[in-house]
Amino acid sequence: MTRRLLLSHLSLILLVLLALEVPFGVFYARSELSRFSHTAEQGAMTLAEVCEDKMEHGLTADLPELAIAYGERTGGTVLVADRRGVVLTDTAAHAMVGKDLSAEPDIATALHDHPAVGTRRTPPTDGEFLFVTVPGGSNAAVACVVRTVYALGPLKARVHTTWLVLAAAGLGVLAAASLIGFALARSITRPVQALERATAQLAEGRITDPPAADRGPPELRRLAASFTWTASRLQQLLRAQQAFASDVSHQLKTPLTSLRLRLENFEPHLAPCAQGSLDTALGELERLSRMVQGLLTLARMENTEIRAETADLNSVVADRAGIWTAFAEEQQVDIIVSGGTSVPVLAVPGALEQIIDNLLSNALRVSAPGTSVTLALTTTPAHDTRTPPTVELHVIDQGPGMTEAERHRAFDRFWRAPHADHDGTGLGLPLVRHLTRAGGGEVTLETAPGGGLDAVVRLRHAECRTQQDRTVTTADVDSAARPRPARWSAGAS
Repeated sequence: MTRRLLLSHLSLILLVLLALEVPFGVFYARSELSRFSHTAEQGAMTLAEVCEDKMEHGLTADLPELAIAYGERTGGTVLVADRRGVVLTDTAAHAMVGKDLSAEPDIATALHDHPAVGTRRTPPTDGEFLFVTVPGGSNAAVACVVRTVYALGPLKARVHTTWLVLAAAGLGVLAAASLIGFALARSITRPVQALERATAQLAEGRITDPPAADRGPPELRRLAASFTWTASRLQQLLRAQQAFASDVSHQLKTPLTSLRLRLENFEPHLAPCAQGSLDTALGELERLSRMVQGLLTLARMENTEIRAETADLNSVVADRAGIWTAFAEEQQVDIIVSGGTSVPVLAVPGALEQIIDNLLSNALRVSAPGTSVTLALTTTPAHDTRTPPTVELHVIDQGPGMTEAERHRAFDRFWRAPHADHDGTGLGLPLVRHLTRAGGGEVTLETAPGGGLDAVVRLRHAECRTQQDRTVTTADVDSAARPRPARWSAGAS
């Protein structure tokens, strides 16, 4: 931002300098040439009058000395021709004396009583010269013609020097403007940078370096003060939320456990016809316990900062599949693992176990006896240097599946598919999504090729560690948040 402000400031100053200095330089160059031409023309006319007077009095022999004296005084060369255009004297080349120059344009113009002023280049030196050719006498009787020639090198040198002075002055102004603009830009951007740092700290949960409210423009001061107040308020709310989650976690466990024990104590004293109602009440109590625990886990996910770490996905998949196999056999469902290559991925500690447990719980809940649940691992190579490789975990069941609308809503809290049983809490898939995104991945639900549902978990490959790690916010590893196989409890579908 400092660079952009400084560049815009300098661009404006540069445009102003160009608008002022370029016209001034052009005007100065033209005015110097015009003044020099006018002075040379006036001098040539005076010399022509003197030459005319000399020729009228028969003093033609004095013309060479007069021309030499004038040339030395003015720094130019002088040529004098008679009324027929024949050269009488030439201070530049004595060989020109006696030659007829009446055919040359400037001489012919002067013989017709009109002065001629212009510039020309001399081939040997390729230098530019100013020539002034004026008549001596009236149109009726032009007694002589005087041509004076001056080198324009000194005049151009002065003009170039003026341009250099203007350029140096412009650079000096730009340098001064740069210092002033940099100071102004820094005074503006320093509070903005402080706000940026404070915003990043607030995103991490705590502000250690609040922005100063007494620096920068008044608008930024008011913004800093408002941000500090807002950040303090948010921190208070976050602390209150954390305290509430912690308190609720402790306060609800005891009454729920006590209620469960009291209901179980009723069992010996109930009539057989009431046994079903007791089992239903115990089931609902268990579901309530899991729902409360899931809500607390999701609440803590937004308040804890954890960095993704390298984990062996293949090892975790094999471990969780081995644990769930015994419970799958009770339903006569097979768990198949494919893709046995060790795959290092990035995930928050303990997240992979919870993700796989929730997805297996959902898959087993909808799997009919004689079917299977497949856990497949695939690696998607990077298309270019900007796209890191990803690892996909597929949890494929052979259940009834979901419609597109149901798959879209499956990650909403408390939502369950219409055909799902009432044992789920509707928090399993939201928890899976949070845990997956916490490690920089994503989870989607797709239709399996042979029917059923394909839960696809895309995780970052461990090669992404060489890139900038992403600071994530997720839940503490909580064993209670992981679904217990005995009841397959954390499903959302």
